[in-house]
Amino acid sequence: MTQDTARLPTLIPREVLFGNPEKTGPQISPDGTKLAYLAPAGGVLNVWVRTVGQADDRAVTQDTLRGIRTFFWQPDSAHLLYLQDTGGDENFHLYGTEIATEQTEDLTPFPGARAAPLALSPNIPDRMLVSLNHRDPRVFDVYNLDLNTRELTLETENPGDVASFAADNALQVRAAQTQLPDGSTEVRVPDGAGGWRVFLAWGADETGGGVSGFSPDNSQMWVINSVGANAARLLEVDLETAKSAVVAEDPSFDVSGILRHPKTRALEAVQFTRARQEWTALDPALQADFEILAAVTDGDWSITSRDLADALWVVSYVRDSGPTRFYLYNRTTKTAEFLFSSQPALEEYMLAPMTPVTFPARDGLALSGYLTLPVGLEPKHLPLVLLVHGGPWARDVWGYSATVQMLANRGYGVLQINFRGSSGYGKAHLNAGDREWGAKMHTDLLDGKQWAIAEGYADPARVAIMGGSYGGYATLAGLAFTPEEFVCGVDIVGPSNLLTLLQTIPPYWSTLVATFYKRMGRLDEPDFLKSRSPLFAAGNITKPLLIAQGANDPRVKQAESDQIVTAMREQGLPVEYIVFPDEGHGFARPENNRKFIAAAEAFLARHLGGRAEPPSPEESSEDLRQ
Repeated sequence: MTQDTARLPTLIPREVLFGNPEKTGPQISPDGTKLAYLAPAGGVLNVWVRTVGQADDRAVTQDTLRGIRTFFWQPDSAHLLYLQDTGGDENFHLYGTEIATEQTEDLTPFPGARAAPLALSPNIPDRMLVSLNHRDPRVFDVYNLDLNTRELTLETENPGDVASFAADNALQVRAAQTQLPDGSTEVRVPDGAGGWRVFLAWGADETGGGVSGFSPDNSQMWVINSVGANAARLLEVDLETAKSAVVAEDPSFDVSGILRHPKTRALEAVQFTRARQEWTALDPALQADFEILAAVTDGDWSITSRDLADALWVVSYVRDSGPTRFYLYNRTTKTAEFLFSSQPALEEYMLAPMTPVTFPARDGLALSGYLTLPVGLEPKHLPLVLLVHGGPWARDVWGYSATVQMLANRGYGVLQINFRGSSGYGKAHLNAGDREWGAKMHTDLLDGKQWAIAEGYADPARVAIMGGSYGGYATLAGLAFTPEEFVCGVDIVGPSNLLTLLQTIPPYWSTLVATFYKRMGRLDEPDFLKSRSPLFAAGNITKPLLIAQGANDPRVKQAESDQIVTAMREQGLPVEYIVFPDEGHGFARPENNRKFIAAAEAFLARHLGGRAEPPSPEESSEDLRQ
């Protein structure tokens, strides 16, 4: 099964698409004198630092394995903090690096524990709050970290059911958010006697992020939820009276982010992710700056870092058909200086635009998504990859995706659907996915496929399904429950058995179990869970299947892939299976990503008819196949 690929643009090498970015994630230091960013050192992403206005760039960290992906400045502008796990186990430790000496220290050196930053304050530069499940792997306590001595002190002990804490601008723990067994939420505040009292509460059908911060004087709490509306709104709640006022809202889209002043912590802007990401200034003083930023270059812009004087902003521009570009914006001169592109080699190639689309599901529910069509080919009767997002309580967004661009460059149309159960579109859309794994969530995908066929984009005989995590489950479900709908499937870390998935969720998700029960089904309903599990319909999988799994995945254990591979092989059904021993829930190391993509595009070329870049010896996955 082949297609005429001669009219496609130059083939983009996997090294360009899936290799390390050249530079990415820049952050200005609090004092505005230095710029830190991620770039390869020894082939692995590390943190580099330069003096603003100079070319004295140097790597200050020495990670040699997985690469650093998340870092931030200490308030003193002399140290950096970053998170790193081991082999994809997601037990992230917090590390501190002194820039002058390039010395790094593990600040949470507890084997098997998971740490996360909770709060930093520019006005309290010598300490921060850290969440840590060292005492009990099921829940997170709050520790005070002395940033001078690196000493950790227990600040707030988790009573046993708190999912998250929130601290005010004085680094005082002021709120605890918990989920009750029925799925409802309580926000508690200190009762003055060493305990907690319920301050806010909402039912299991509401959506939103909960506590998102406090006003500069700590008298008001900012909360995102959907109480009294369809979509999650930003509310300001008085901590004395509990009276609330709506700060920002949209009838169809949840609030997806807020912007606060780097020093005063005043609320300045709010973000909504509609078809694309949009910022709205709440403080009129920012409006002129926002208008200037919108005209700098194409793409969806966001302010990703600011100095404490609020004179310098780092601004990112996410594009669909090109790498992310970063600029340094000077608020005084109202000028934007180009810093760098994350992957300048991509600028030499012709990439495919991503177009927002909408269509109705068979029951009338409005569905949205994105269609990417290969450049150079007539947009008719194309082989199509239905690329399904993970979560599933997440969503696809507009912007650059290496996987999407690889598929389009190889000659495939790519359809991404924010099916029911996806987040961001309000509670009605989210709750419509309850208990619909393998059912209406799946027929939404089939309806998207039929829409693409009816519009003339897709060849009905050449549609594949592919995805990671929930998208991997959807791939397995597609081949097992509707075996005639797809010509092949690619599953990345997808669960095959909802019963065993729920039985093996990570300990630190213990406070979120009610969400899984509400949206998937309960452990005391084994027959229902089995009916929605592809494992028990594995004998129906007659179309080619490629499965990729990380051996250290804490969310979807390797057993999820092992068991469906075993079931298929016991019935004489062919399945290709690749296991990465040094990965978890997804593949972080570029060399592993390239090995997987090399296998996936060769697999798709065989069964869907597009082109593929021949694998180099370093990209062979033969030694990883089971």
